[in-house]
Amino acid sequence: MKGTTFLAATCALTVVLAVTSGALAIDFGPEQIIQAGGSDIVVQRYATPMFEDWNNDGLKDLIIGEGTAAIGKVRIYLNGGSAGAPVFNTFFYAQAGGSDLEVTSLGCLPACPRIADWDNDGRKDLIVGLNDGRVQVYLNVNTDAAPSFDAGSLIQVGPAGSKVDLDVGSRAVVDLVDWNNDSLMDLVIGDMGSRFRIYLNEGTPGSPDFLGYSFAQDGGGDLFVPGGRSAPSLIDLDGDGKKDLLSGNTYGELYFYSNVGTDAAPSFLGWEYATSEGTVIDIDLPWDDRVRSRPVVLDWNDDGLLDVLVGAGDGLDGKVFLYQGVPEPTTMALLAASGVALLRRRR
Repeated sequence: MKGTTFLAATCALTVVLAVTSGALAIDFGPEQIIQAGGSDIVVQRYATPMFEDWNNDGLKDLIIGEGTAAIGKVRIYLNGGSAGAPVFNTFFYAQAGGSDLEVTSLGCLPACPRIADWDNDGRKDLIVGLNDGRVQVYLNVNTDAAPSFDAGSLIQVGPAGSKVDLDVGSRAVVDLVDWNNDSLMDLVIGDMGSRFRIYLNEGTPGSPDFLGYSFAQDGGGDLFVPGGRSAPSLIDLDGDGKKDLLSGNTYGELYFYSNVGTDAAPSFLGWEYATSEGTVIDIDLPWDDRVRSRPVVLDWNDDGLLDVLVGAGDGLDGKVFLYQGVPEPTTMALLAASGVALLRRRR
C-alpha cells in the first residue's frame, strides 16, 4: 500500500435515511450510554472516544481521552466480549516512558486520541489533539499488541527549514483520513472556532510532511459548524461512494454534511441534523447543556451498519453515547428506484 497505514472504518452505507419533519435525515437508533462492569462509564470532565483493536486480539477496544483541569490522559477498555457484543470491565491508562501518558489540559478538550501507524513500522502509534490547538505524536516503542509510547513530539507544518508547530488555536479534534485519495494519511482538524483545517500529507509512508492547510468548503466559502467546537468524523454516510462529514459541536448536537464534490476533492453545501429515532440528537448532562459532542463513525457491533460513538462532558463528568445504525431496506429501495436526491439540506 502506498502511504502511511492508518486505521479507519471503510464500510459502505450503513446509516438509515429516514423521513423526519418533511426532510430526509441521517437517523440512528435509540441513545445508549456505554457501560463497563454493569455501570455507565464516567470519565473525568470530558470524553473523546475511539474504537480500535488495541491488543491485536481481533476485537475492537474502547479508547477514551479524559482529563482533570490540568492533565489529560487516555483510558483503554479492552473488549472482553465479542465482535458483535462488546463488553468492558476495568481500564488502564496508555503508557509513555514507563508511566501514564499525560498531556497538558486547561479546558474542555483534555485529550483527543487517534491511532495510526505514523512512521510505517507496522506498530500502532498514538496521535493526540490538544486543548491548546496543537497535535502530539507518540511513537510506539514496544510491540503492536502491547503498545507503549515515547515522550511524544509535536506535529509541525511549513516548508523545510521554516516549520512551526501545527496550531489550530484551541480544541484540536483530529480525524485521520485520506482526503484527496493519494493513499497518504491527511489530517482534518476541528477547532473551537467552528472550522475544519485540512492538512494534506506531502511526505512519504514513513515520514508524513505537511506544508500548509486549507479550510473545508461549504457553498464556496469556509464551512462553519453551528455552535462552535467543530469535531470531525469523515466517512461515506449516504452510500454514494464519496466521503461525507459528521461533526459535533458545543451543545451536544450532530451535523451531517453530504459531500457534493468528489471523493478526491470533497466539498459541502449545507447541513442536516443527525437524529435518533426521528428526534434531533441533542445530548444533555446534569450540570451543563454545553456538552461538547465529539463523534466517531464506526461499526460498533460488527453488523455491517455504521454507528456513531459520541463523547460528551459537562465539566464534571464525561460519558460516551452510542447511536446505532438501523436498516430500512424498504425506504432505501424506494429511494433508489425513484432516483430522488437523498437529502434536502438546511442552510
